[in-house]
Amino acid sequence: MAYFDAASAEPIAPAAKVALLAALDDGWADPARLHREGRKARLLLDQARERVAAVLRCRADEVSFAGSGTQAVHLAVLGAVEARRSPTRGPGHVVVSAVEHSSVLNAAARAEDAGSAVTISGVDSAGRIDVTAFAEAVRRDRTVLACLQSANHEVGTIQPVPEAAAACEIAGVPLFVDAAASAGRMPPPDGWSLLAASGHKFGGPPGVGLLAVRKAVRWKSPLPADNREGRRVPGFPNLPAIAATAAALETADADQWSADARLRRLTSQIRDQLPALVPDCVVHGDPDRRLPHIVTFSCLYLDGEALVIELDRAGFAVSSGSACASDTEQPSHVLAAMGALTHGNVRVSLPADTTEESVTAFLGALPDIVSRLRGSIGRVESSGSGR
Repeated sequence: MAYFDAASAEPIAPAAKVALLAALDDGWADPARLHREGRKARLLLDQARERVAAVLRCRADEVSFAGSGTQAVHLAVLGAVEARRSPTRGPGHVVVSAVEHSSVLNAAARAEDAGSAVTISGVDSAGRIDVTAFAEAVRRDRTVLACLQSANHEVGTIQPVPEAAAACEIAGVPLFVDAAASAGRMPPPDGWSLLAASGHKFGGPPGVGLLAVRKAVRWKSPLPADNREGRRVPGFPNLPAIAATAAALETADADQWSADARLRRLTSQIRDQLPALVPDCVVHGDPDRRLPHIVTFSCLYLDGEALVIELDRAGFAVSSGSACASDTEQPSHVLAAMGALTHGNVRVSLPADTTEESVTAFLGALPDIVSRLRGSIGRVESSGSGR
């Protein structure tokens, strides 16, 4: 089986496995306790925080570990809104891009339910925000938070975060950046006020989210008070998984330049060859300003889930539909916002150890699978090449 769904979960990195096993021996105690075992656990936790902070280019005391990337997003968004709520003027206004991960959109919807006004800022056909429109929305009276992903989790397009951050700084509005798709794959963008990421996206174990809040940014927990993790994240920390996540992020960050060159070459091969191999096939996202490991394409006339099933039978694990709601079989809100074909789409996302042979095999198998599926529904492929 060729695993091509790294954007959902990267296979656990060897360094993360070593750190996980070591922390099971040394990090099982409560790091809040003063006895010897507690101090050993606290040392591991502090070291993990410092390693993550070094990659994120922030202070160690600005980093907290959450139970997932989704929890980190919810705490970042709702905590920033709560901190800037005015007793006389209400909860304020929130700006989000139309292609944010569902966790961001759902947090914004919760803020809207609590009285906040929410502006959804549109994107172009590549999935990139219009910086001018985004900045105009940020300047609206009582804007308390702007949200913009570092790069899109479905099509890989890199967002102009520094430009958006400059507009936010002028307006005095904090910027939350969801860096789940890019953490460990490219340097963190400049200008963020709050940031979230997810450990399993860069080779860590599942169940660890990263939440970073700059010291100068107002933030108030939307949850009941808890003394753990700088009073930002409640509950006993999963220290072995946290240590493994820090090791995975550090390793991915150190290897990002070599991995970028190799994976970009492989995804470029897919992007370049698909239109000629598969008629009526559209490749999405920016061809240049993109993450190195993601390619998303749509095949006209076909159902994405059918393609995923047939590719799985052929030995290729890929994803389809909305990448953050695939189990509900909902069309991709990202592709819809881009004005692109929302059905028959497949996301290929390559893990770090992908071989050229596996990509060649994928490109060899896909045309026949598409042809057979189209034949089964009575669609005849056009004689020309795809778009």
